[in-house]
Amino acid sequence: MSFVTEKEELKPGLILFRRGDVDHRMWYCRMKMPKADRYKTVSLKTTDKEAARERAFDQDADVRFRIKHDVPVFNRPFRDVAHEYLLTQEARAKRGEISAARPKKLRAVIEGTLDRYAGSTQVHLIGDERWGGYPAWRRENGAGRHRRNGVREITAATAQTFADHEAERRTKVQQTLGIRVLKPIEVKPSEERTVPFISDSTIRFEMSIFGAIMNYAVKKRYVPASQRFDERPKLKTMRRDEFTLEEYRKLHTVGRKWIAEADKPSSIWYRTVTYNMILIACNTGMRPAEMKNLRWRDIMSAKDREGREIVVLFVQGKGKSRKLVAPKSVGEYLERIRVISKAKERDDRVFTNITGKPAKTLYSSLIADLLKEANLREGTQGVPRSTYCFRHTYATLRLQEGVDVYFLAEQMGTSVHMIESHYGHVNTIKHADRVLQGMSGWELPQPDDTKARASKAAETHDKGKRGQRHRPR
Repeated sequence: MSFVTEKEELKPGLILFRRGDVDHRMWYCRMKMPKADRYKTVSLKTTDKEAARERAFDQDADVRFRIKHDVPVFNRPFRDVAHEYLLTQEARAKRGEISAARPKKLRAVIEGTLDRYAGSTQVHLIGDERWGGYPAWRRENGAGRHRRNGVREITAATAQTFADHEAERRTKVQQTLGIRVLKPIEVKPSEERTVPFISDSTIRFEMSIFGAIMNYAVKKRYVPASQRFDERPKLKTMRRDEFTLEEYRKLHTVGRKWIAEADKPSSIWYRTVTYNMILIACNTGMRPAEMKNLRWRDIMSAKDREGREIVVLFVQGKGKSRKLVAPKSVGEYLERIRVISKAKERDDRVFTNITGKPAKTLYSSLIADLLKEANLREGTQGVPRSTYCFRHTYATLRLQEGVDVYFLAEQMGTSVHMIESHYGHVNTIKHADRVLQGMSGWELPQPDDTKARASKAAETHDKGKRGQRHRPR
């Protein structure tokens, strides 16, 4: 190193020196890590040589103590550790271990809110207080999308900060897509001085990434094991919004009328495909990503144990694949699409645009139009419904029919815990007779006398038949 001056070796692996590329006369020391080809350089913050020697030996002893007791030697900002973790996740995506979309979501959170919260903080200084303070900080410094979470007033300066963050986000999106940004993107602050609170589900997701980065730091021995944060704050879980059976029937009726009112061939085509896609989604529970990936070769006819015709679909999404079963009617909905589609080969996508190219948005604007036409655009929580609500509708209706939660989890490609967490309200309604038993004004239905006598007679008859079978001849 050409900038090293007045170099003195205090002992093997410990060097005292000054730097020739700075204006001050402070001393530095450089220590070689035992059993490793690495060095650590520390400023001793003194111009006195004798004091520098003593501090150099102290630093050397501190390094050896850290190594002996498995304490991190090198300090790293959270930003650098988060970037390392992101690279490992991108490598996993390339190997097919996680979905290709996962690293993009991680990057958005890591380079966004987490960087603002703890980017420059040394990772070994992040403790319980810093970890636990994230939800309050996020609510104070973020803006949500839906007003169901409540709103808060903000100052003009905060509104400008939000606008700057949005401009920065849009710029990164443009760069990621390979679009040259010729001039800075500007976003005007909102004139309305109220913004929705960040939802608890968003905070929970961001903290899961925060915790994963800290666990990665523990694994790499950048921080001690005591800085592993596995517990999540007890935040509210939003119930999934679905269509009731009455709303689903209304969607059927309005959907047919909606197609009939189309005035152009292209409108008839898109409305027909959209309508049938909704029926398929509500009768299979497929995720939007799985519908996008569905090809004609993934659809097979089969029969159940009773010989009834069913449809088997091989679906792929979220980096996983599975087979799900559907009633014969789903095959009919798919055939309606195939008849008018320009992409009918085995390897072609099922859901396309009118020219036969894969549909990118799954007709989201058309779905919004249909829901608006049916006056079903917003759910019970005041949130605009999306394509994902058809999956929730499937889960709710299946549970109401008494389908075992384990089989439903297998069918939908999720966990039993996830279904119990988001659809527990279904069992409460289904078992209302048991829940309300004994309350004033509520009595269990009594069996009809005629039915009771018939049932008793049938039981007596069965016993007599069994006695005849076992009577010795």
